[in-house]
Amino acid sequence: MNIEEFLSEDFIWLNEPVKSQLDVFEKVFTKCQDKGFVSEAFLEKIKEREKVFPTGLQLDGYGVAIPHTDPECVNKQFIAVFTPEEDVSFKRMDDSTAEVKVKIIFVLGLNQPHSQLAMLQEIMVLLQDKEAVENLRNTTDKKQMIEYLSDLSKQKQR
Repeated sequence: MNIEEFLSEDFIWLNEPVKSQLDVFEKVFTKCQDKGFVSEAFLEKIKEREKVFPTGLQLDGYGVAIPHTDPECVNKQFIAVFTPEEDVSFKRMDDSTAEVKVKIIFVLGLNQPHSQLAMLQEIMVLLQDKEAVENLRNTTDKKQMIEYLSDLSKQKQR
């Protein structure tokens, strides 16, 4: 399974001016629903799941988030990539009382349980590379983002 199967320029936001995770979720939901990728329930479900199971990760000097929700809310599989103009606060996965300032967000819209777990694992491997995350964060071209993620994924699978 390669991340590029799930990526599309339609679902990439680079240096996007947002103030909160809700702004991120709403932008992703609106675009994905317009394109028929998610059901009406997606927005509420992702917000609810984030409250119960936060997805912010504090890594080596930077924060990332990998929000996702129930497979039945996803009509067609996708991964949205979001780099906010300014860091966005997410509750931490390992300590829901703490927050992490997030530089990059991967919203997983996957409707097969095995693909959700496999993709989470693949993204976690990619995110362990601080230089790669900085490169992703500084990417200004959607096509370049897809190529870079695809190349990274292939390198890490070797």
